Amino acid sequence: MPVAAPALSWLAVAGRSSSSAMTRLMLGRTLERICKGVLLLCLLHFLIMMILYFDVYTQRFDLFSRFNNGRNGSRNNVSGAAGNGHHFYYYNLSRPNATLASYLATGEQLVPSVQPETNQTPSPKPLPPCPENPPGLVGRLLIEFSSQMTMERVQKENPNVTEGGRYTPPDCRPRWKVAIIIPFRHRENHLKYWLHYLHPILRRQRIDYGIYIINQLGEDTFNRAKLLNVGYTEALKDAEYDCFIFSDVDLIPMDDRNLYHCYDQPRHFAIAMDKFGFRLPYAGYFGGVSGLSKKQFLKINGFPNEYWGWGGEDDDIYNRITLNGMKVSRPDVRIGRYRMIKHERDKHNEPNPQRFNKIQNTKNTMKKDGISSLTYRLVQVKRYPLYTNISVEIGKPPPRPFKG
Repeated sequence: MPVAAPALSWLAVAGRSSSSAMTRLMLGRTLERICKGVLLLCLLHFLIMMILYFDVYTQRFDLFSRFNNGRNGSRNNVSGAAGNGHHFYYYNLSRPNATLASYLATGEQLVPSVQPETNQTPSPKPLPPCPENPPGLVGRLLIEFSSQMTMERVQKENPNVTEGGRYTPPDCRPRWKVAIIIPFRHRENHLKYWLHYLHPILRRQRIDYGIYIINQLGEDTFNRAKLLNVGYTEALKDAEYDCFIFSDVDLIPMDDRNLYHCYDQPRHFAIAMDKFGFRLPYAGYFGGVSGLSKKQFLKINGFPNEYWGWGGEDDDIYNRITLNGMKVSRPDVRIGRYRMIKHERDKHNEPNPQRFNKIQNTKNTMKKDGISSLTYRLVQVKRYPLYTNISVEIGKPPPRPFKG
């Protein structure tokens, strides 16, 4: 009997050891199953991702079009099939930020989508209005006339200007369609500089414009205002302009913030010329460069036709504006600065001795002398790459009364 106690003790120890081994074995099997389950989940996730990527790449690159005819069709046959009235269908499983799980969770049905036909072109979006203050303006400009200028150089500088001196901004919709009218005779060298400077300025200002040189043929007395009336009339035959800028060919703006379009009131642009010490010579001055809308121009019956020779017509125009209840608007004096190309006075453009008497009678003459009474003979219209040249005969001045 005394021998049985150690045996029982040994059996108890052996039982405890066997129980611990069983526990470890069960724990190991459980961990093994968990690992297998995790591995299977990873494999399943990898398989789903491969299916999604496979679907995306087959739609984008069409590498497997031979096995995908039921969904997209071959790209080579789309245009032909569309022309025969057939449509291809595809199921979109590659929506941005979508997964297969999201489709399964929502129970979304895979609805066939009609692929657009290739012969249908989307309608162009309307252009936004051009900004009132264009962002590409430079400000004060350096204007000089010492370097030699050629038409070939000016044409290379302005490749976007179309035949006849026309330009339209490609990225916005201007409010005004502007015709720029220049009275002209024997000023070819001045015209090169004017085009050299003005075309880039006008393009930066986002102006929809055309340039018209109104050339007075013959050697009779020059008539600036009548040529401007001719320019107004002929430009409207070319396009539906609603704004008209009248400019001398020898005046160049020194600041591109002096915007060449029309305003609520008639506009005087050239308010500070270098020949006047960059000051306005007098309050009623309206010469050099001015602008009127079509409505404003017709309201004053255009410009006078009877100012033969130099001077007076701009003061008459100023009188017409004020007598019709309008006011002249002007830019800031720091922006409205101009340089004039120096030159001798033109022959047959001597000062008009009758100009002072005519200015005093504007109120009586403006209803019958103007665009309503304009007569001229159109000789030639020729479109050059940078401008449209209109050559006209405008007649001769009436004989001056004999002083006895």
